[in-house]
Amino acid sequence: MEFLSGKHILVGVCGGVSAYKSAELVRVLRRAGAQVRVVMTASAGEFIGARTLQALSGEPVWQRWSDDRSGMQHIELARWAERILIAPATADRLARLAQGRADDLLGAVCLACEAPLAVAPAMNQAMWRHPATQHNVSVLHERGVQVYGPDEGEQACGDVGPGRMQEPQVLAQALADSFQHGLLAGLRVVVTAGPTREALDPVRYLSNRSSGKMGYAVATAAREAGATVELVSGPVVLPAPAGVRLQRVESAQEMLEAVLPLARASDLFISVAAVADYRPATVAPAKIKRQAADRVLALEPAADILAAVAALPTAPFCVGFAAETGDLRQNAQKKRLSKGVAMVVANLVGPGLGFETEDNALLLVWEGGQLQLEKDTKYRLAVRLIAQIAARYRLSALNVVEPHAKHSTENTR
Repeated sequence: MEFLSGKHILVGVCGGVSAYKSAELVRVLRRAGAQVRVVMTASAGEFIGARTLQALSGEPVWQRWSDDRSGMQHIELARWAERILIAPATADRLARLAQGRADDLLGAVCLACEAPLAVAPAMNQAMWRHPATQHNVSVLHERGVQVYGPDEGEQACGDVGPGRMQEPQVLAQALADSFQHGLLAGLRVVVTAGPTREALDPVRYLSNRSSGKMGYAVATAAREAGATVELVSGPVVLPAPAGVRLQRVESAQEMLEAVLPLARASDLFISVAAVADYRPATVAPAKIKRQAADRVLALEPAADILAAVAALPTAPFCVGFAAETGDLRQNAQKKRLSKGVAMVVANLVGPGLGFETEDNALLLVWEGGQLQLEKDTKYRLAVRLIAQIAARYRLSALNVVEPHAKHSTENTR
């Protein structure tokens, strides 16, 4: 279940005997590395205690509108979730979802959330077979809701037939599988991430504010797209993405030396790292002491990793990143042309933007077109970015020349 690591999963618990399985589901998801939040309906509390789910999830459990002091918690929960799974989903809940009702917290979160929704039905076999329930399930299918189960077997009422909620391990695996797709299946991808550090002396260095979160999100999204991913990272405090081979480096030169052999054998190179443009011309062998007089620091160009990879005789499809403080489109196009790469992904940096934040906004530019990805979490942006890179890569592999595309904006929430 590697694809659940770090994912935001919202579990909805409805009032039914199978609610006891929700506790095990939360435990399995947490064990797989997911972050889990729980929303309970009023009737769910008659079958399982909120304290149990809070202890297992490590998060407050949401039950009623009165829990929402800001009046906007349903929106915040909806924006936080990367998947919603309602387990158990009763016949009543399926009807509410089909009707689009928002008369309780769980219903409002489902309506406000644009992440994929899944349900795990649990009810009496006659209720499941009833035409009204089957109609509601059909409506949900048409809207893209994933329906996991139900299983067949003996039920609490003594009946035997379809209506048993699937086991927690099966549901967790289904959620993990939902993050996978084959857009980059069979391809070898190299991603760089984080800052570099250029030594001044044994104590000090030149660096930048990059947290590495965007690069790690891109590596994760590429892995979920079926690629074999090599991640070369500058110094950050992030864990290695699941299923990704990680090499840690410090300076731009070290990153270049790690990247070149990997890039020669890769299909895609995505340069997300905020690599230093300059490094000290000389590195002091001992700590530089404070002096009364002004000190002049001589700098020289650091390794240009993106340009070096793009210049390889059999270069991979190259995508560069550009962190800018202004003139985003012009600077992105200038970098694309100067580096000789297929695409540049640009973002603004500054207070509350780009570096050291959970969210970002991206401008993608390529020959003949551009696409604006509006502000969203870095992971969600990475998923959409990988889809765009896969599309451009396929066209380049077919030697297709695109007509000039209109400038467009994608709302990524």
